[in-house]
Amino acid sequence: MASNRPASEAPFIPSQRTESFGYGERRPDEGPWEEWNPTEESLRPVRGRHRVAKQRGGGLARSSTVLGVGVIAAVGAGGMASANTGKPPVSISLPDLPAVDHLPSVGSLFDDSGEATAAPEGSATALSDVAEATAAQTQAGRSTADAGEVLRNRIMAQAEQQQAQVEAKARAATEAAAVKKAQADAAKAKEEAEAKAAAEKKKAEEEAKRKAEEARLAELAKQYTLPTSSYTITSTFGQAGSMWSSGYHTGLDFAAPTGTLIKAVHSGTVTEAGWAGAYGYRTILTLDDGTELWFCHQSSISVSAGQKVSTGEVIGRVGATGNVTGPHLHLEVHPGGQATGIDPMAWLHGKGLNP
Repeated sequence: MASNRPASEAPFIPSQRTESFGYGERRPDEGPWEEWNPTEESLRPVRGRHRVAKQRGGGLARSSTVLGVGVIAAVGAGGMASANTGKPPVSISLPDLPAVDHLPSVGSLFDDSGEATAAPEGSATALSDVAEATAAQTQAGRSTADAGEVLRNRIMAQAEQQQAQVEAKARAATEAAAVKKAQADAAKAKEEAEAKAAAEKKKAEEEAKRKAEEARLAELAKQYTLPTSSYTITSTFGQAGSMWSSGYHTGLDFAAPTGTLIKAVHSGTVTEAGWAGAYGYRTILTLDDGTELWFCHQSSISVSAGQKVSTGEVIGRVGATGNVTGPHLHLEVHPGGQATGIDPMAWLHGKGLNP
């Protein structure tokens, strides 16, 4: 930086106060001061950018040198305010100044119409205002940033809450569907198990019933017997044909050689024994329940009416008497003694017999 050449020395007037520099009104103990006004005549022109400005309007022409001295004095007196804004201090570039140790008190330089007191205060106040404005702007920026951060955090929290609610709802729906499916599967399994158990129970009941029936029939078979042996079934109940007067066969025919023994199917009482027209020689055996068994076409009868017989006892012999085409036993069953008979084959099956 270029240096200004020192100006001509001004006359020295000793000060009556010990203070180096001050502001405010002049006090009585301060002596008269002479004002030093550098001019073009008192200062030689120097090269560089630091030149003395011309005086305008009869006022004091303050050069950059004088202004620099005032700034230094203000700093020395503690008049400049510093703004502690948390930012790095602003650097102030000052020109090279002449030595001031031989200069008189510089307070008189600012004594022009009270400017000596107002300038430092104004300068300090301006810097303070700038610092405060900067701090306010910084604080406002921080407040705005803080408000934006708070808003952002709030929005993110709401979004996270909504996402959590959606996930919780989806999880609840999934769990409900799983529970519903599990319940449906359990109900289906229960129904299948119940159906299987019912089927097994029914099957077991049917098996038990079948076995019970077999046992009953086996027991009955001990009490009942077939009417003859060495036979052949030639005609069944209900069979149609012109050979029968009713138009259909009313009994069951056991074809066997003449003289084959005829046995009592079950124990009972002989209620009729003799000739019966188209039936030939016939024996009627009435059982204890009232059922009548007709043994027809016999060649001979071995019992008489009113005689009690037991199961398997001989009551006659196979023959070909009556309306026949060959020797056979014609058996009819009349429950309760009714005129119309039933199928002898089914009746015999019901007694555990299989003709």
